[in-house]
Amino acid sequence: MIAKEALERAGIHGYAHPGAHLFRHSLATDLLRSGASFAEIGQLLRHRSIDSTRIYAKLDIEKLRELSLPWPGGVQ
Repeated sequence: MIAKEALERAGIHGYAHPGAHLFRHSLATDLLRSGASFAEIGQLLRHRSIDSTRIYAKLDIEKLRELSLPWPGGVQ
């Protein structure tokens, strides 16, 4: 509640999960983009399961592009 109230006082609105979740999510995103592993992020956030940490994989668009297959027949 402290984080949620601080965000409200600062006039920061428009997030689905305001409060401490916003800070945890931002930290995990920054760590991922800086090259931290899912294991490291999970340990820092005290996730019990790596599955809880994997939700941040969808945020690293550049890494996801590296995994994508070429479009059949080339770029259109």
